[in-house]
Amino acid sequence: MRYYTAVVHKDEDSAYGLTFPDLPGCFAAADSWNDIPVAAAEALDLWFEDQPDVEPSPLDAVRKQPEVAVAIGQGAVLMSVPYIPADTALARVNISIERGLLRAIDETARARGMTRSSFLASSARRELTGSV
Repeated sequence: MRYYTAVVHKDEDSAYGLTFPDLPGCFAAADSWNDIPVAAAEALDLWFEDQPDVEPSPLDAVRKQPEVAVAIGQGAVLMSVPYIPADTALARVNISIERGLLRAIDETARARGMTRSSFLASSARRELTGSV
């Protein structure tokens, strides 16, 4: 998992805007602070669909970029955004888990029309990145 730095800004009467200095043209908008992780994850997924792999810059290097320094001076904040690169290849794993928890997982997955595996993957992604 990688962490990209987002510049988060908000003007009065507007949504939160996010830009990623390491990823030219990658941007997102979120109506509330709590919606930022989902919007950021979607923006990163879309950007990496047709762009080359880019290593994130260290936070200090991002802060030193002139346009970032100006944005911070105007009230923007920096946010570290986790990104899990898309890899649709499946891997079979063996885990140990409490039986009661497993029953609850299976019941919930079944009620949502999901498999145990898809439920666990979705839950892990949400826990790691804050998005679905």
